[in-house]
Order: sequence, then structure tokens, then C-alpha cells
Amino acid sequence: MDTEISGKRVFVSGSTQGIGFAVAASLAAEGATVVINGRDGHRVTEALESLRSLVPGCDASGIASDLADSGEVSALLESLEPVDVLVNNVGHFEVSAFEEISDAEWSRLFEINVMSGVRLSRHLLKPMLKQGWGRIIFVGTESAVDVPGDMIHYGATKAAALALSNGLAKLTRGTGVTVNTVLGGPTYSTGVADTVEQIASAQSLSPEALKSTLVRESSLIQRFIEPEEIANLVTYLASTKSSATNGAALRAEGGVLPTTV
Repeated sequence: MDTEISGKRVFVSGSTQGIGFAVAASLAAEGATVVINGRDGHRVTEALESLRSLVPGCDASGIASDLADSGEVSALLESLEPVDVLVNNVGHFEVSAFEEISDAEWSRLFEINVMSGVRLSRHLLKPMLKQGWGRIIFVGTESAVDVPGDMIHYGATKAAALALSNGLAKLTRGTGVTVNTVLGGPTYSTGVADTVEQIASAQSLSPEALKSTLVRESSLIQRFIEPEEIANLVTYLASTKSSATNGAALRAEGGVLPTTV
């Protein structure tokens, strides 16, 4: 399939590793001009080197910015040219007992998981509407639909981001701009892999042995999702082929959600 993304300019938030990096690599392989992002300048440089090695000849650059900090987001947007595709990927999750989650932790997750998308979309949507074409894609999670009891602040903030995506889509009526969310499931990202390795080492197990025990019973694929599998759907949504998909929440969660829609 020709995605017709070649030459499009893309910004992917939180893309130095994991799903974000996989998305950036997938879009770069399709010929897009990709701008990656991370909080640490050194990690952004390392990710760029990896991206250029993975996709030789790609047009890629990077901007270091903490997207939970409104001041740093403002500085980023001043240096960022208008883009054709915005991928709101940056996010943070943590397991915490509800009664132990402080107001500060709630505020921190809201800034990262919701306000980063608000600030980026607020700035970048208008030029898309003016040119009559664009894509805003939120990398979400099945936890926004089925909120886990041990990550209520994560699920609640991602549910808010899902609502944000749906509302933004209504602003694109009659244009070639679309706004959609990908609902990912348990993914073997860099952070998850590091955690599994640490636990496995502490329990004198191989990472693969421990990994197999962590697959959720409700999963239909009975394995972790790979970041590239999430990136495949994001790439489709970024393409011209997805023109009839707008305001949607599309699943790439391995069948862990029990609902039909």
C-alpha cells in the first residue's frame, strides 16, 4: 500500500524509545520528514543515530523538551515548523494504590498525559485546518476504556485524552484533517522490558520465562504486543488512505477489552 506520506512533516512526542520510536521509524521508512522528541538532549541524539541507522537516508531531526512543562512546550513550539502529522505519544504510567496517590501525582500525570496533547494540538491544528489536510493521532491505551484499579490516575488521564481526541475531531468537520486515537494494549516497550529483566534477575528467572507469566488471561493473542504493531496502525492513520476515519478510537490491544465496540 502506498501511504503517500513521503514528504509529509511529522512530529512524534516522546519518541526516543518504545512505541514513539517505532512510530517515528515507521513513518521515516515511508519517506516522511520526522521530528522526534524526548526530555533529555543526549537521549534525543542517541535516538536520532539509531533512527538513521535503521532507516538509512531518512530526513530526521530532534528537539529535547519536557512536555509536562508548559514553558518548555512553548519553547519547543516556537522552534517547530508547522507539521502535517502530529502524533501525541508521550505518556506516563505507574502502579499505585488509589489512597496513596497524592494531588501532586495526579497533577503530574494530567500534565503529561493530557495537557501535552492539549498544548501541541492547540498550536498545530490551526495550520492543518488552513491548509485543508492534516493528521492528529493520539497513542492511547485500553486502560482509558477499562480503567485498572491499581492505575486509576493513569486510566483516568488517558480517558481524558481520549475525550480530547474525540472533541478535536469535531473541529475538523468538512476538511481533510482527521483526529483519531489508537488504543494500545500491554506492549513490550523498552520500559516494560527493563522492568521484566529487573524482576526476573531478582527471582533468578529468565526474562522470557517471567514474560510469559505476565500475559493477561483476557488477551486473545496471548502475548505482549510489539511496539512496531502499534506503529503499523499509527502509520495507516497518518496516511491518505485513512481519510474516512475521523473521531475514532481504533484498537491495537490484542483483544484484552471484553466489549464489542
